[in-house]
Amino acid sequence: MGQTLTDRRDVQFVLFEQLDIESLTKSPIYTGLNKKVFDMVLSEARSLATKELLPLSAEGDKNGCVYDNGMVRMPDGFKRAYDLLIEGEWPALADDPELGGQGMPQVLATAVMELFQAANTAIAGFPMLGHGAALLVAHFGTENQKKLYLEKMMTGKWGGTMVLTEPEAGSDVGALTTTAVKNSDGTYLISGNKIFISCAEHDMVDNIVHPVLARIEGAPAGPAGVSLFLVPKIRVNDDGSLGELNDVACTGIEEKIGLHGGPTCSLTFGGKGECIGTLLGKENQGLRSMFHMMNEERLNVAIQSLGLASAAYMYAVSYARERVQGKHLTQAMNPDAPSVRIIEHPDVRRMLMWQKSILEGMRSLNFYVALLMDKVKMTDDKGEKKKLDKFISLLTPICKAYTTERACEIIAQSIQVHGGYGACKDYPVEQLLRDSRIAPIYEGTTGIQAMDLLGRKLGVDKGEIFKEFLGTMLKTAAEAKTNPELNDIAVRLEEIVAKLGKTALNLGKAAASPKVMDAFGHALPFLDSMAEVVLGWMHLWRASVAAPKLAKIIGDADGKEKKAKIEKNKEAAFYHGQVQTARYFIESILPIAAGRMDAIDILNDAPIAMAEASFGT
Repeated sequence: MGQTLTDRRDVQFVLFEQLDIESLTKSPIYTGLNKKVFDMVLSEARSLATKELLPLSAEGDKNGCVYDNGMVRMPDGFKRAYDLLIEGEWPALADDPELGGQGMPQVLATAVMELFQAANTAIAGFPMLGHGAALLVAHFGTENQKKLYLEKMMTGKWGGTMVLTEPEAGSDVGALTTTAVKNSDGTYLISGNKIFISCAEHDMVDNIVHPVLARIEGAPAGPAGVSLFLVPKIRVNDDGSLGELNDVACTGIEEKIGLHGGPTCSLTFGGKGECIGTLLGKENQGLRSMFHMMNEERLNVAIQSLGLASAAYMYAVSYARERVQGKHLTQAMNPDAPSVRIIEHPDVRRMLMWQKSILEGMRSLNFYVALLMDKVKMTDDKGEKKKLDKFISLLTPICKAYTTERACEIIAQSIQVHGGYGACKDYPVEQLLRDSRIAPIYEGTTGIQAMDLLGRKLGVDKGEIFKEFLGTMLKTAAEAKTNPELNDIAVRLEEIVAKLGKTALNLGKAAASPKVMDAFGHALPFLDSMAEVVLGWMHLWRASVAAPKLAKIIGDADGKEKKAKIEKNKEAAFYHGQVQTARYFIESILPIAAGRMDAIDILNDAPIAMAEASFGT
């Protein structure tokens, strides 16, 4: 088996040809950077991922984390690998140098994250969470909080978490019972129990800082009365040195289906009545502040899933090219025919093409959203900045829900390509499936993402942002129609974009009517449909870039001569693959999305109308 975690050529294509990230270097924000620097960063990341992170993945899965009397011991080798991530300054790759970052584009950092997640998602989760917690301090912290915590959290020297969930509250964060009582010095005594807190206790850093949601005494009930507090595992003195242990206790870790190398902890705050925290942001605005981190983590979880799916797909391709079994279909009745590699079988090629088309579309989508984040930083136009922010907001639930769900399916198909061996621990794909399964659940379940898209995002600016986004996709289709090779699939995309607009209008009206329950019963099918239309756009965009380059390589060649040139030239084969993948997705996947939209338009009410007892006794 090879150790190719992501398709290097495809990553380069998306970054430098489809999204043209080198154009970012024209901005003063990225002065001094160029494609050579970007390539160097990617090469270093790939080397670290394959040489240091990947070899620890299976062992971390096998041995897992060990809980012992309030402490969590990490698998062998994890601390060394984590230290290498910190020494390389990878956690804050895209952050302002003044905050301890390296000032690289977010889109480049996203490509790096895909590599690290593909190699070892358990280790990669630690800097991911710590960075998100650090950004909370950067955005909402007082000058003193920033002085004490920011640099060490941002660089990964100290860990960070995201402390929301409670045993009885679950996704209903506003129902939390953790309390905060104000002290005379302005600090707070925090008291409560939290569960499902990733990376909340481990032995790889000197301190772990917890952003904790709690309710101040006398605050309103529900989400409106929730505040956010910064609670360190070890108290920090005024000079930045570590002081006494805070009253924060890890009471256990979960035994999970996967991610065995990533501790999922239960925490007790104030078990002795001595847990001290400081208010982060304003009173009763904790959820609003925490969602700043939540939205980043939703995009990060999408990249986590993208990395896992990418690794699984690359393993499947490698196995299909090596595994010899069965005769070629056209020689099935010939007893003397030799066995062939399974990649020559039609159904295996179908599975690989499905994986490739979904995976590459998701890569383009997630990288595109990261590029929008860079453009927000670059522009001084307030109107443009708002529009880009709203595009990001519109696409975030799609990135999170669709990428995490389809990643599980891609990995399952990779197991199928491996046959019975795929279900055995001798091959890495079975671990990838187990590691991936939590992603559609945490940081907001798939259902919550669908409700967010329908209930909040589609109606922003009375639907104008959604319409403008549809216009962006139609612009690509209009340009692609000028290429005779792409005209037919461009027309197909135009048609389904128009269909998406009509379905969104119908569903939006239903959501604002007495049929609101029925409408939200179709929220996820709508999200899936919109996601696939967006991926269709991404594939047409890819093909629009690739087709002229392919034509330049093969010239006037046709028929057998064209095929021969494509087979002999790697670049021609790659560009030809882009066009064929776009054609496959638009002609084979988008009709399924169209049928799903037909079903949504019917607005079947059976799930809502059916008696509760009818679901089972």
